[in-house]
Amino acid sequence: MDLHIISILATRFYATEATTNSLKFSFALPHQTIYQSAEVQQVNIASTSGDMGILANHVPSIEQLKPGVIEIVENATTTKKFFVSGGFAIINSNSSLDINAVEAFPLEDFSVE
Repeated sequence: MDLHIISILATRFYATEATTNSLKFSFALPHQTIYQSAEVQQVNIASTSGDMGILANHVPSIEQLKPGVIEIVENATTTKKFFVSGGFAIINSNSSLDINAVEAFPLEDFSVE
């Protein structure tokens, strides 16, 4: 294999200096769009590679979601939580995050009973 190609493949990308404090967030199910390009502060996910908090200017990545809770911090006073059965989170270099899941339910819809 050409050394130039190996060099390109081995290049690691890092988040750049923060240029924005908000994350553009989209969260979609096959039958419903929950968020569409909404500005949020942070999204916390449980992925197969570990739990992570995603902020603006996060390192680009594609993560497979484990069944569990996604927490969306919209602002300093509003947080929403959803249980997802699995799916994928795509973290883009332009401070946007796309989550696609097969099923998701607001955590408040569950009861102890």
